Amino acid sequence: MGIVGSTLASTSAESLVTAGLSGLSGIVLSNSMKGDATPGGLPLQGRRVAVVKLNLTRYSLPMNCAERLVEMFGTQADVARAFHLDRAVVHNWVKTGYVPARWAGEVERVTTGRISALEVINEASAKNPVRVKSRPEHVPFGLNDESDPMSQYAPSKRIQSFHPPQRTLMGPGPTEIHPRVLTTMSQPAIGYLDPVFVEMMEELKSLLRYVYQTKNALTFPLSGPGSVGMEYCFVNMVAPGDKVIVCQNGVFGGRMLENAIRCGGTPVVVEDKWGDPVDPQKVEDALKKNKEAKIVAFVHGETSTGAQSDAKALTQIAHKHGAMVIVDAVTTLGGTAVKVDEWEIDAIYSASQKCLSCTPGLSPVSFSERVVEHVKKRKDKIHSWFMDMNLLFNYWNAGTRTYHHTAPTNSLFALHEALLLIREEGLENAWARAMRHHLALKAGLEAMGMSFLVKEQYRLPQMNAVRCPEGVNEAEVRKTLLNEFGIEIGAGLGPLAGKVWRIGLMGYSCRPDNVMLCLSALGSVLSDMGLPVHVGDAEAAAHGAYAQMHVKDAQRKKRAA
Repeated sequence: MGIVGSTLASTSAESLVTAGLSGLSGIVLSNSMKGDATPGGLPLQGRRVAVVKLNLTRYSLPMNCAERLVEMFGTQADVARAFHLDRAVVHNWVKTGYVPARWAGEVERVTTGRISALEVINEASAKNPVRVKSRPEHVPFGLNDESDPMSQYAPSKRIQSFHPPQRTLMGPGPTEIHPRVLTTMSQPAIGYLDPVFVEMMEELKSLLRYVYQTKNALTFPLSGPGSVGMEYCFVNMVAPGDKVIVCQNGVFGGRMLENAIRCGGTPVVVEDKWGDPVDPQKVEDALKKNKEAKIVAFVHGETSTGAQSDAKALTQIAHKHGAMVIVDAVTTLGGTAVKVDEWEIDAIYSASQKCLSCTPGLSPVSFSERVVEHVKKRKDKIHSWFMDMNLLFNYWNAGTRTYHHTAPTNSLFALHEALLLIREEGLENAWARAMRHHLALKAGLEAMGMSFLVKEQYRLPQMNAVRCPEGVNEAEVRKTLLNEFGIEIGAGLGPLAGKVWRIGLMGYSCRPDNVMLCLSALGSVLSDMGLPVHVGDAEAAAHGAYAQMHVKDAQRKKRAA
């Protein structure tokens, strides 16, 4: 056992038991003391005995990540507060001896790097490895008997459980997902008409109303991505022959145009240059020329360019001419101001995977009473059964629900938690966070000599379209960022392909550590490619921007006090 030294200590048998020494292999009694009596034949109880003390320091096991968190913060309750968790979750971490891998990034962030994400992932993998049924490498997955007639359909290679790599997602979406959202999504599935689920649906609707800043009764998430939200608006609001003003200043304005055509509408296109916002005057001119137009459709924040249009002004112009509006808020909801009631927006849709920072596959929508009445009065049948507002309303209605489709329950759990995080942060604080980190990113990019596609007054803080430096293979830069640094940024689309990078600061990805990592990695890659980029200048500029904003915030708080 490697006894380093020993001393005689006087103690009673009761003290030994109280200290729990009977379970410690590092403290031993001499052979003559084993049993119930001392060498003199007297009972051990009440007598003083000689104990050999060992130097246990070098034999103590290192603390696991869960124990280190408790040591750092003080108690399990303090850890729970730091991570906004129930104490029972932290207790389970300590009990099982590891922190689940999905919390790796958050642990590194909260502990400011004292516990790295890699430590958490490695420990979790060692403690709870994925076990698959062993089989020879040459045997196809699933069936070992090649004589079985079904074996011809089995995969030709051995397939194992899929584990995606840890990425820093700074593209146009999806974003990184908060560990609380991932944890909630992994909860047990329940029925889509379960009373508990129905109660959660009502909470989800109220949280969406908060994020949309509306009291619209028909505010809920559609089962499908943002494109489903777009199509849902058009298929319900546009009847064959209806004239629709479609504003196109990027990719997604073009998709609106496609939807208007497929619904049998007669589109009138108002076109603006990619990178520019929708021109309100052009919209007004189009409405004057097409007085029978019923709908004006536009993208609030064009994901392909990062340009933001004036939704309030465009809605007012449409209403002045008796038309309703369909608004694409896929990239803006949760990242910049969207005020449905104040701006009197008729129909609006978004997506779960951008500034809401949830799993992809849900499209939050909201409709005014005017739209609901318009749809009810249609004489023709809605051309899509799945997207018929009249049918789906009966499922999401607060009254007696009727079956429409099997809702993606666990994805809805995740959206509930993602919206709750925004509510806890405060909507205006979420908007301010996007602007804060945009300004730091902007300072760093400009320090490397880069410029933005969109003019500052029209620029989305959460979607930054940056012009690629001359002579650079932009695809190779993105590939290197992904392979060497684990960072994903977006490429340009359409006429901007090969000309811009799209750097996203959305939802949980909108953090200072991501900003600094992106600037450092991008500067390193460009420098390696021979560009005159001095590594460190971008980070210094970003730090300077953060410092200036901190001073301004302090001065503002001082004046307010």
